[in-house]
Formats: sequence, C-alpha cells, structure tokens
Amino acid sequence: MTTARVVTLNLWGTEPPLDRRLALANRQLAALAPDVVCLQEVRPLNGASGRTTADEIALALGMHATYGVALAWPDGAFGAGKPGGEEGLAILARWPVLERRALRLPEGRPTEARILLSVRLETPAGPIWFHTTHLHYRLDDGNARAAQVIAIDEAIRACGRGNDDPPQVLCGDFNATADSDEMRFLRGLCAMAGRRSHFQDAWLRIHGDAPGVTWSSENEHTRPLRSLDIDRRIDYVLVTSRKKDGRGTVRGCEVVLTDRDGAGADAICASDHYGVLADVQVGP
Repeated sequence: MTTARVVTLNLWGTEPPLDRRLALANRQLAALAPDVVCLQEVRPLNGASGRTTADEIALALGMHATYGVALAWPDGAFGAGKPGGEEGLAILARWPVLERRALRLPEGRPTEARILLSVRLETPAGPIWFHTTHLHYRLDDGNARAAQVIAIDEAIRACGRGNDDPPQVLCGDFNATADSDEMRFLRGLCAMAGRRSHFQDAWLRIHGDAPGVTWSSENEHTRPLRSLDIDRRIDYVLVTSRKKDGRGTVRGCEVVLTDRDGAGADAICASDHYGVLADVQVGP
C-alpha cells in the first residue's frame, strides 16, 4: 500500500515576525515529513516578484516548489504609500512535477482574486493530481465561494474522475465551515447549479464531528481579526471518492502546526491558521 502524506497551511503572507514564523513552520514540517505541502497566502520576500516564502520552506525541507500568482497589485492599491506586491499559492513536493495548471476562479475583485493551482506528480503509485486553493474570506461571501467551488469541481473532473482514474487531493483555506452550502456541495450533500459532486473530508473521515478548529482563538495571531468569527474549521484536505482497491482511502488526519515559539506574551505560532495533515492511500 502506498500513501501520500499531505499538509495544507495558510502561510499568512509576510506578516511579522516572518523569520521566526518561517523557522517554526520549517521545524514542525520537517518533523511531520510530508510528501506534499499545499500553501496559501504565499508572497515574495521582498514584496515584488522573486523568491517567495514557499521557496524558503521548500529549501529547508529539500522539496521543490510550484508557485502560482493569484493577485498582483500596484503601489497604493491598499492605501496611500503602501507598496505594490503579489500573492499566490504554492505546492511543495518530494516527487517530480509532470504537469502544472492554474485556473482563475470566478468572482474576482481588484484587491481579491482567487485561483486553483494544480500539479500532477510522479508518485511511487503513478501520476496523481494535487490541487490547492484559497476562497473569498468574508462571512457573507457564500455565493462567491459557491461559484468558486463549482469551477474547482469542473476543473478537477477534467483531470479524470472515472472509475479507473487515480484519486485526487484538494487542499486549501476555503473560509467556510463544514455545514456551509459550498462545503456540503463538495461533500456530495447538496446540488449547486444543477450539478453534484463528491469529495471526502479527511477530518470527518477520521474524527467525525470533533471540532478540528484551524482558525482558533487560542492562536495569538487571530486576535486582530475577531470580526471574522473565531474557532472555526475552515482549512481542509479533501479527497475524491474511494476506489474499490482502496485508493483514495484516508488513513489519518490531524490538525498540525500548533506549536509556539517563545513563551508568554512573546509566544507565536507559525501562522494565524493551524494546518491540516492527512495520510491518503494512493496505491493499492
């Protein structure tokens, strides 16, 4: 049996203290020994194009990074005197990349654009597609997220969802709880735009209704953003339906990257989100 260990994490841009945060992320990820790491809110280290936070983590882990730009903005777009920059997604992998795709998702805005980043990796069990995304964040953005998950489902179906096709893994910060329409659609529990789909929620497969919080009031970095509702599970590893030979079975899932660096008022997490790890069977 061949498994892939996958971690997803919203990296929180380049918010300070960046060096400490990246070092803490690197230590925890190294201990987890993932095969694939899906990252959101990836930014260049200098604010413009160039080496990114994902590149720094890939170097530390001995992995290679595939990066996709979701949004680029000019000087002043986020306020007078604020410099331009860019933000995107990245997939880090221990295995060779056979193919890369980036799909721009619907409901984009001048200061908030979203993509689906996909890579086809040469795993020991053969080629497998891994995907990452980051959906609109506002509490009343449900309709926008619904349009985005429909586009994501269509793109993943185009990569092969037949009985003989290998499983696929979709990760990301969906900014939606498991009982939302957009996540229920992905889990096969409701229809949208006249269509249905089905992905396994790795956390639910292993833990059922246990909270699995990834946006937590215990994380010091969330405190300035209380208006977004704290203590929610909004980060996911999703897997296409299980195959008869066992491929696509979720073998384990945990909330990770919860450790602190420092103590007392100086203690920090690697990001304002916790990560999610899943072990997914990809070969019989």
